Amino acid sequence: MITLTDAATSKVGDLVRQEQADDESLALRVAVRPGGCSGFSYEMYFDADVGAEDEEVSFGDVKVVVDSSSAVLLQGAVLDYKDGLVDAGFSITNPNAERTCGCGQSFS
Repeated sequence: MITLTDAATSKVGDLVRQEQADDESLALRVAVRPGGCSGFSYEMYFDADVGAEDEEVSFGDVKVVVDSSSAVLLQGAVLDYKDGLVDAGFSITNPNAERTCGCGQSFS
């Protein structure tokens, strides 16, 4: 299962609070989908629907949900967030990725 750094947890928490208004059930869904220039690509979005086969973990107030097939590919992965002039935004460090593309959004 993927883990979040403190910086990523803080940023996701801020974004969830902005998105959810009155809906307390929003979670960050992290998924791996076929596609991208290297074979698989990451997908992240807020989701209120948690299925029976989803894996769920909490980091403080932030809930993260991963479907069972993506969980295998994200085992040991870390989601980080950087705010600055260079390399700003979310990034995933995945020990299961044998190679990544130049854009950093896909892997194999």
